[in-house]
Amino acid sequence: MGRGTNSRPGRVNSGVGRGRAGQGVSELIPPRASPVAMASGLAPLGGRPRAQMPHLSKMERVVVSMQDPDQGVKMRSQRLLFTVIPHAVTGNDIVEWLIQKYCISEEEALHLGTLLVRHGYLYPLRDPRNLALQLDETLYRFQTPYFWTSTLWPAAELDYAIYLAKKNIRKQGVLVDHEKEHYDQLHRKINHTWDLVVMQAREQLRAAKQRRKGDRLVIECQEQTYWLVNRPPPGIPSVLEQGPERGSCIARLQQMTKNTDFYKREIECCRKALGRIRVKSSVCLEAYLKFSNQHGPHDPIMSGCLPSNPWITDDDTYWAMNAPSVAAPTKLRVERWGFSFRELLEDPVGRAHFMDFLRKEFSAENLSFWEACEELRHGGQAQVPALVDSVYQQFLAPGAARWVNIDSQTMERTLEGLCRPHRYVLDDAQLHIYMLMKKDSYPRFLKSDMYKALLAEAVTLPETKRRVFPFMWKPRHSSLSPAVLPASASGETAAAAGGPGGGDGEA
Repeated sequence: MGRGTNSRPGRVNSGVGRGRAGQGVSELIPPRASPVAMASGLAPLGGRPRAQMPHLSKMERVVVSMQDPDQGVKMRSQRLLFTVIPHAVTGNDIVEWLIQKYCISEEEALHLGTLLVRHGYLYPLRDPRNLALQLDETLYRFQTPYFWTSTLWPAAELDYAIYLAKKNIRKQGVLVDHEKEHYDQLHRKINHTWDLVVMQAREQLRAAKQRRKGDRLVIECQEQTYWLVNRPPPGIPSVLEQGPERGSCIARLQQMTKNTDFYKREIECCRKALGRIRVKSSVCLEAYLKFSNQHGPHDPIMSGCLPSNPWITDDDTYWAMNAPSVAAPTKLRVERWGFSFRELLEDPVGRAHFMDFLRKEFSAENLSFWEACEELRHGGQAQVPALVDSVYQQFLAPGAARWVNIDSQTMERTLEGLCRPHRYVLDDAQLHIYMLMKKDSYPRFLKSDMYKALLAEAVTLPETKRRVFPFMWKPRHSSLSPAVLPASASGETAAAAGGPGGGDGEA
């Protein structure tokens, strides 16, 4: 195999480019598919061209502007230990140019520069694995256009295998953990062409020895940056992913790595699934029918609005009788309080009557505490510390005027949260009081004489003819349309037309 035989990221010419895009480093030949991949019959990964993402073209225009000979970033030869690297830039120069070019803040310029580095348009020379822009004298170079993220074809598995084989030979088997795993997987997957992979890797290493040390260092950083973008390490989101699938590389890694812990988690998950309580479909259907029968008469769409429908008439009695605060609630409204405790608390009138009931039982502080927690949860952020302190001093502090009874564990968690108060710090205590009222006070309220009296005194709306879907009702016309007449009417009209003096009838 001659020197001209190349793989995708390692294809190089022996000549040295002269333009700023080439930056004095060996230029890469961008054919559409690797000759080695074509020879082995393997298609590029994905089997189709990579879709051009709109933001990549914008980033590439920024990179081209940065490499402008007159108005671009200042490039100069920099010394990296004992090696001179031509056309290098520093992180400070990049950030300063972005600030002046786009009139943005330093933080925004640093973020934009980091995006360029993570997409592979810039690469660091000292720490190639750290794809982030540093605001210091760290050296960077512009990536050659062949390695740009918007290349036509995705990275092929065979090219990645050649890169790993070359790195394995150069470092004598010292690879990173995820690179070792990929190396073994590719060795098993394309074992029939592995001799060709090793031969190509050795040929590229032999060709690299004939170049200057600076060129070798630059090409290694270029290749490593390319594969860090196209094959990111575990836990690092891929910039090539889009939509809901972005950041799913961790989940894919967990699916691929099936070790002892993986199977232990699977066994524990299956054991919990076997012990989970399941409800029969018949029971679910019965509960659904019960719910429908219970809420059917209270649904204005299914049962109609009483006394009239305010959407199709000018009568607004329905709104007035179902206002948030009324002197005498309707019977349907009072009946809904018996459906659930949540229905009672969500109705201001029902909550007021429930408060009167709790005062008679000397436990009104429970509902007052619940209301105070609701005010804290939905109140303004600036008033949160003051509201938390007020609720604590009024309901939870030792010797409080309206002290509520909560268990010791809930009190300990609440006191720990009070060190850094926030709007959800009293959720545990609020839930405890809510369940206490739901299981104890609420059933007694439904059985009390107060609730029975409310049902008896509630306003009963006048019954009208209910329709299943009242919005489909059309008002009757006062008379038939003259264009459509019944058969009897049309016969009478014809007889009248053919009568005496009505036409050409016989005398």
